[in-house]
Amino acid sequence: MPFCLYNCRFYVHLKSNRTLLLCPTRHVRSRSLTVQSSGIISSDPAMASNSVRVAAVQMTSINDLAANFATCSRLVKEAVAAGAKLVCFPESFSFIAAKDGESVKLAEPLDGPIMQRYCLLARESGIWLSLGGFQEKGSDDAHLRNTHVIIDDSGNIRSSYSKIHLFDVDVPGGRVYKESSFTEPGKDIVAVDSPVGRLGLSVCYDLRFPGLYQQLRFQHEAQILLVPSAFTTITGQAHWEILLRARAIETQCYVIAAAQAGKHNEKRESYGDTLIIDPWGTVVGRLPDRISTGITVADIDFSLIDSVRAKIPIAKQRKLIEFWKSASL
Repeated sequence: MPFCLYNCRFYVHLKSNRTLLLCPTRHVRSRSLTVQSSGIISSDPAMASNSVRVAAVQMTSINDLAANFATCSRLVKEAVAAGAKLVCFPESFSFIAAKDGESVKLAEPLDGPIMQRYCLLARESGIWLSLGGFQEKGSDDAHLRNTHVIIDDSGNIRSSYSKIHLFDVDVPGGRVYKESSFTEPGKDIVAVDSPVGRLGLSVCYDLRFPGLYQQLRFQHEAQILLVPSAFTTITGQAHWEILLRARAIETQCYVIAAAQAGKHNEKRESYGDTLIIDPWGTVVGRLPDRISTGITVADIDFSLIDSVRAKIPIAKQRKLIEFWKSASL
């Protein structure tokens, strides 16, 4: 019987023995499927027909392209087995450098062999992929772009977004980061239609700039905000969940936040805690272990999006910049 989730949490872990054929020519854990839920599960066919399942990945990428791809392939199989139509991967899914300069040397254009391999994975698996962010080659040899790529189930790149806000931060009690020293900032806001709704693209540190998400919702009509990330442990403990829930509430969108988790190397560790949040701000998908590798799945309920937006009609009530300019005189 079909069913729809509302205010539910699913934790899915599956390992398949099927081998996926790999070919770079196109644009780790349990063997059983376990599902845990909390909340209300409805078997109403009307609700089921108005929802679609998504998956969000939590993983610990390293400086090994083949090892990371093997992990991604396994998790895609889990997502397909769980009935997901879109699986979302975290920032730096394909590679996290252990030494300065590694990422820039590795960077490729989107039609290069690394991304082509993921395009083939999407096509062979028959599922859409959200890959953010990828080390795309920049305009010179000293820079890359931190690019969020959307691939459809035919293996075609549908859209891409380059991270606008770069992580130049002195983390309290931690290290100094200067992403702008090797990364070119993007300039364009990007939203794209998909089988799970209209997706608004962002990457990690963008999360701290609500104006981007306001634009995605009110100018670009996003229904789902994607926030692939590799948050530091210190900032993640303090701000990760509250910022994500705030973005969901103030835009009345689903938020899917796939996260890097755990220790990548001696210098770098990520907070983890992959989340799926509904337009009311309720966490509806979360792995039981904040730093484990796996997926969480939830259903995007379009009737819930419509209901929240109808009952609290902020799209009609919000004041545009012209109002605030005149009000300040």
